[in-house]
Amino acid sequence: MSDVKTKITNNDRAGILVQALPYIQHFQGKTIVVKYGGNAMLNDELKKAVMEDIILMSCIGIRTVLVHGGGPEIETMLKKTGKESLFIKGLRYTDEETMDIVQMVLCGKVNKEITALIQKTGGDAIGLCGIDGGLLKARRMKGDDDLGMVGEITGVDTSILNSNLNSGIIPVISSVAYGIDEDEGKSLNINADTAAAMIAAALGAEKLVLMTDVRGILRDVNDEKSLIKSVQRSQLDSLKEEGIITKGMIPKADCCALALDGGVNKTHIIDGRIPHAILIELFTDEGIGTMIDPF
Repeated sequence: MSDVKTKITNNDRAGILVQALPYIQHFQGKTIVVKYGGNAMLNDELKKAVMEDIILMSCIGIRTVLVHGGGPEIETMLKKTGKESLFIKGLRYTDEETMDIVQMVLCGKVNKEITALIQKTGGDAIGLCGIDGGLLKARRMKGDDDLGMVGEITGVDTSILNSNLNSGIIPVISSVAYGIDEDEGKSLNINADTAAAMIAAALGAEKLVLMTDVRGILRDVNDEKSLIKSVQRSQLDSLKEEGIITKGMIPKADCCALALDGGVNKTHIIDGRIPHAILIELFTDEGIGTMIDPF
């Protein structure tokens, strides 16, 4: 491997900023919701890069919301307590004991670590979960499979988000909701991608960005060079039928469709393994992942 590094000139730096200018102008004052998860939550270098991206967005006047998962941390804590994980169609079966651990890890440990990291990196953030201010209300998910205390969102109250966003504060949200009906006052476990999509729709967001561990939607899942850079909402079903959108990409595509149907202008699926993937996707002509339009 060559040790030669490409020298970036001042003209190169100026060119990068000029290319970003129209995007900065367009996004100023608008809302972008980022779902943070995958390897970007586990690697210290990537963590720092994500926080820098989020802070930069906020500094240039973008109303930025960060929604996070925490599957690996939950898994680690379950193992420490000797409890086995059970997944049904990609969703974690959540009994009351598991729900206690999910809430402790997501709302306590992970949420506050992310909030602290933003503060340490020079941003201004507040850590929230869906229970705070009645942000997310949900009822237990019904269907053929019993998932326990897994919820589907019935309502999003954006007042606590808007009050912070209007003050230039970055809300950091963990996906635990306030239960209603037979679970009134209890906590329910919510898929973080779904929570991000619903929050983006409720805020009338310009964009929803989902961070994952693949480049985006690939025409051939075994070939990362087969990235589909742009796709329309109306094409998602046919891409599933053709077997192009499969396995773990199906719920991500479904969340993008949910957000677009709720009025979000564009959604993006990007590779969180790449440092500063958010900035590259949002502020460059080439982008880095898959952009999904509402048509």
